[in-house]
Amino acid sequence: MELVDIAHDGDLKILGQDIPLGTSCRLDLGIASLFTDTPVEVPILIERSAVPGPTVLITAGIHGDEVNGVEVVRQVISHGVNKPAKGTIICIPVINVFGFIAKSRYFPDGRDLNRVFPGIKGGSLASRVAHRFTTEVLPVADLCMDFHTGGADRFNAAQVRVVPDDEHVKALAAIFHAPFTLYDPYIPGSYRETCGKLGIPLLLNESGMSLNLDKEMAREAVEGVIRVLSYLGMLAPGIRVPMQRHQSIVVKETKWVRADRSGFLHVKVVMHQHVEAGEVLCTISDPYGSRSEPMVAPKSGYVINISKAPMVYQGDAIFNLAVQTSPSK
Repeated sequence: MELVDIAHDGDLKILGQDIPLGTSCRLDLGIASLFTDTPVEVPILIERSAVPGPTVLITAGIHGDEVNGVEVVRQVISHGVNKPAKGTIICIPVINVFGFIAKSRYFPDGRDLNRVFPGIKGGSLASRVAHRFTTEVLPVADLCMDFHTGGADRFNAAQVRVVPDDEHVKALAAIFHAPFTLYDPYIPGSYRETCGKLGIPLLLNESGMSLNLDKEMAREAVEGVIRVLSYLGMLAPGIRVPMQRHQSIVVKETKWVRADRSGFLHVKVVMHQHVEAGEVLCTISDPYGSRSEPMVAPKSGYVINISKAPMVYQGDAIFNLAVQTSPSK
């Protein structure tokens, strides 16, 4: 497996600016300001080796409240992992700065940035950001790595998502070596779908939950980045390639478990646990101490998503089980 290198001659232009080999720079993707006319910057951090090679784009914060993804990219930068031995590494820690400021998943226009790609030049604010990113940044990338968390109160196991018929991305996911690799179709309007249409491989990592920092999951994701960069020959000297600390499981089918009643949620299992069909996952109780009933696993599988909501309504998604799995090759 070999990535196509579009930067053999050293040329790189982003947002209309030429960036020579062997240089570092910071650009701004921002296209709008606050009501106060204060500019909102979206920093793009670019590190280029003097040696030509692949261009890797590392992003987070497409959803402004998914701060653990931002932490992953922050660590990539702070540990010097973004300084390549060859080629170029571009980091955008927070794409949706508006949502990040407001601790919100969404843009001020109420739109989900990850549902409006590739965007429209004259569209909504979210769509304009997606369009500028897609037309002026994304085309230089040979490989993208994008970092997310579970939304709302949902806590996601560390995972990489791939479409099952993309052998290139599946091979890269095996190198990244997250605890789980999920076969997951493209979502219309998503960044991942746009990359697929452009023929740019993208590794989508999910770890943790929104508005929550998880040091262990962030560290694990950074280790995945290091393994991929090492495979590409881009890893800077002095950075150790981490050992694989667990088996990676390929997930071909999942099963959501939804609350069959409303009340307080008392979880009885932990993330990554393998449960058997009929095993108790949780109890749901009323606030008056008169009723507490168990919910059991409908199928055997690994727990890869747990709701952290203290109270749930009937029909709320409270667990996701990986029910058809195999060891990663």
